[in-house]
Amino acid sequence: MNSTVTPQWTTTNSTNVCVDIGQSSISDLLMTVYILAFILGLIFNVLTLGPICQLVRKQNILGIFLLCLSISDMLYLFTMPLWINYYRQDHRWQLGVLSCSVAGFIYYSNMYISIYLLCCISVDRSLVVTYPFHFKTRRTPCYAWAQCIIIYVVVAVLHIMVLIYDNLKDAHDDMNHNDRCYETYPLQKPVALFNLIRVGVGFLLPLLVLAVSYWKVLATVDQSPGLSAQAKRKVRLLSFGVIGIFSVCFAPYHILLLTRSLVFYNSDSTDPGGTYCLFEQKMHFFFSCTLALSSLNCVVDPVLYVLVSNLAQGEVLPCWKKQRRPKVEGCALTLSNRGKSDSNLI
Repeated sequence: MNSTVTPQWTTTNSTNVCVDIGQSSISDLLMTVYILAFILGLIFNVLTLGPICQLVRKQNILGIFLLCLSISDMLYLFTMPLWINYYRQDHRWQLGVLSCSVAGFIYYSNMYISIYLLCCISVDRSLVVTYPFHFKTRRTPCYAWAQCIIIYVVVAVLHIMVLIYDNLKDAHDDMNHNDRCYETYPLQKPVALFNLIRVGVGFLLPLLVLAVSYWKVLATVDQSPGLSAQAKRKVRLLSFGVIGIFSVCFAPYHILLLTRSLVFYNSDSTDPGGTYCLFEQKMHFFFSCTLALSSLNCVVDPVLYVLVSNLAQGEVLPCWKKQRRPKVEGCALTLSNRGKSDSNLI
């Protein structure tokens, strides 16, 4: 998140700015991406909300995670028309500081709430598939709700703290005739440091957790002789799909965020004609594109994880359970016990 403290070298001459954001076809491209993300995200989240609520009523753990993920995505979708209007107006906000603060707060909070909820889901899937009997007694709805509430509170508090030190003067920069929202250059040291923390704790660590979790899922499934080749292929595709979509939506943004912060620390950011500002000028288009890419997570989240839920319920877990209990319970007993306990397990 960019700092909004007015640079010391800013003057009344509008040419003395670090990054000149003018009218271009870039705004139309970004607006199109946000419009598609808004329409598709709204449709998919509404369509999956009913089935997810049914899972929650059955005290299904995965359903609780999916509901919290859907709520976060829907909150972000409601602010997306503001960003569409922002790019339609060629990076001019025109809606006041408060609306910019709220829209930015929801945008960045949704990103990291989504990331950590996806981690919770991946760890939960891994434990269920790898240790179904040991983990079953420790999985409760309270356990899932507590994780979701902690994620919401921690992410919200961190971004509220950022807003306290961010007065968003860029939204009313009369000296340079700017009306930006979270697009002020150059960075400030506290914000650059916070960006580095976001990259490490908000992206690299969750990506590692995601990769290890699905690696354990794949290893367990591959060693199960009771699963058909088609079922194994579906699990494999879904696992790679989760990691791939996570990387496509969030990796480009965090890579450029890391690069910008490192360049800032190794350059003179006070010179509007220096290497840092030239770098930011060249990277502005690409950085804006990565923000648009990250918005697509609200489109793929409901589709992908409903598929994961259906696969777990329909194929993987029943077959895996029968392999672990061949001498204790028969197939008929397994089928007859598909009640509330299995709902909680899945």
